Amino acid sequence: MIIAKIIDSIWATRKADKLNGLKFMLVEEISGDSSVGRRLVAVDIIGAGIGDRVIISCGFSAREMIGNGAPIDAVIVGIIDEDCQFR
Repeated sequence: MIIAKIIDSIWATRKADKLNGLKFMLVEEISGDSSVGRRLVAVDIIGAGIGDRVIISCGFSAREMIGNGAPIDAVIVGIIDEDCQFR
């Protein structure tokens, strides 16, 4: 899973039929080693908003969340309310 911040929403006027009705968001990774700052498009299934810090699931797990065989690589699966400090 990836921790990211939502930068903006994305509107696609033409897309694959299985993507109709899905909300796309531009997110930027804020955790990890070399991937911090990387941007990607994620499907929002939980109603997150611009500026929210979110948890992203990628790959097969993301496709399973949608469940219709859509060509999805990243899905927003959680909104982070506060950080936890592990010791």
